[in-house]
Amino acid sequence: MTTATRANGTAATEPYRLRRPALAVLCLSLLIVVMANTSLIVAAPGMLRDLQLTSADMQWIIDGYTVPYAALMLLFGVLGDRYGRRRALLGGLATFAAGAVYGSLADNAGDVVLARIVMGVGAAVIMPATLSLLVAMFPAHERARAIAAWAATSGLAIALGPLLAGWLLESHSWGSTFLINVPIAALAAIAALILVPASKAEDLTRTDWVGGALSVVALGGTVFAIIEGFHFGWSTGVIVTSVGSMIAAALFVVWELRHPRPLLDLRRVADRAVGGACVAVLLLFLVAFGAIYFVAQQFQFVLGYGPLETGLRLLPLAATVSLGAALSGRLAPLLGARILVAAGMIAAAAGVFVLTAPEATSGYSTFLVSLLLVGLGIGLATPPSTDLIMGGFPESDLGAAGGLNDTAVEFGGSLGIAVLGSVLATTYHREISGFLGDLPSAALTGPMADQAAMAIEAAGDSVGGAAIVAEELAANPFAASYAQPLLDASSAAFAQAISSASLVAGIVLLVGAAAVTALLPRRLHTPSRSEAEIAR
Repeated sequence: MTTATRANGTAATEPYRLRRPALAVLCLSLLIVVMANTSLIVAAPGMLRDLQLTSADMQWIIDGYTVPYAALMLLFGVLGDRYGRRRALLGGLATFAAGAVYGSLADNAGDVVLARIVMGVGAAVIMPATLSLLVAMFPAHERARAIAAWAATSGLAIALGPLLAGWLLESHSWGSTFLINVPIAALAAIAALILVPASKAEDLTRTDWVGGALSVVALGGTVFAIIEGFHFGWSTGVIVTSVGSMIAAALFVVWELRHPRPLLDLRRVADRAVGGACVAVLLLFLVAFGAIYFVAQQFQFVLGYGPLETGLRLLPLAATVSLGAALSGRLAPLLGARILVAAGMIAAAAGVFVLTAPEATSGYSTFLVSLLLVGLGIGLATPPSTDLIMGGFPESDLGAAGGLNDTAVEFGGSLGIAVLGSVLATTYHREISGFLGDLPSAALTGPMADQAAMAIEAAGDSVGGAAIVAEELAANPFAASYAQPLLDASSAAFAQAISSASLVAGIVLLVGAAAVTALLPRRLHTPSRSEAEIAR
């Protein structure tokens, strides 16, 4: 089994001696990639106020990272196979850190979006490199537990991002949430040079550039259209983008099936084990990112927690992801991947169903139960799913396999925030519109009428907007009496919005669990690298 490459380029025949310290380096690299998404949840209110952001600005500060991240992972994973996985990791860390420095210095929305795009490009290089290096370093009998540690890191980062950002925001501006990534990236890069072995696919001499370009257009266009369409409406431009990405996807399939050395071997993706595992990963992170999106808003804008308090209260999610991943690593040889993946998806579905009955007065305990179950489900199901995906590809295609897995993660997360966020926003607006319509704004004229109209629009747009408007009303002696009723109405509307979004998420996950259970073979066998090479 090939696990590492010596300096002279020959393959090592024994497992890499420093593979466990090297795994810690890979997990540290993964940590900042995921934290960059989740830390923004608690940094958003400060950015909203300081930069006077519109809802469109805020959405693209979030999604400027997501689009290149999702679009480029598959291509960069393959390029890492060819030119060196450790080299890709180091290049990705440098790019990510450069974007973080630029973001910390930004003073307008455009610069922040640009910084997030650069960070997204770096993340698209880092994430598949970590997974392909992991599989290359660890022998088959140790791989399940190594992947469990990798998956647990993702869960830890989901909660650690808001916690670290909240701690920084106690005494620093939102720019510090960008800058904190720089020393972490530098530490990971130095440690990678010392501990992570050079690794690449020795027989990969050609790159499928046409397939790579088509994959970028198809994935990037699809994610862009989903985000733009669900949040801002299906305009002509969005529809054209959506159709163009579908055409690119169709051309990608045709090209890859005919290419002698495709970017992604679609015949392997069509395998029931690999395909079912991809669906499981996508749906789990669809629900996870969607749930974090609205739970964090509930904590900050309804329950009134500060950034640090919000981060602390998300920690149980990380704890149960880690617990589930540890259990998964031990139970996989006994129960098999099929049972663990199904059990994890059902547990996560139960977690979001808990949130279908919250009330405006619901406290933290309701959300705690949900976080614990969702985290446990992710921890149980993600490691065996990732192991199935990586095990379905040969040594020379580890980057493509890692890119496929990570694209499923990010594509699922994008869908979760877009689709569930759209259900959340639509339900919230519908529920609060009655209260806003009864306000005596029609009696106002001139500039006061314009200000009132803007305030009503902001309060109807989001629970965060309502909280800001209520704060301004409370400071105005002539309008202070409307502040608390607005907070009460927005809290009740948001509770109903969470209920609707959670119902959709739970149904999607249960239906997905049934589909994945049907797809995954009853007796799964993860091929070894040598078997995969022979099959190829």
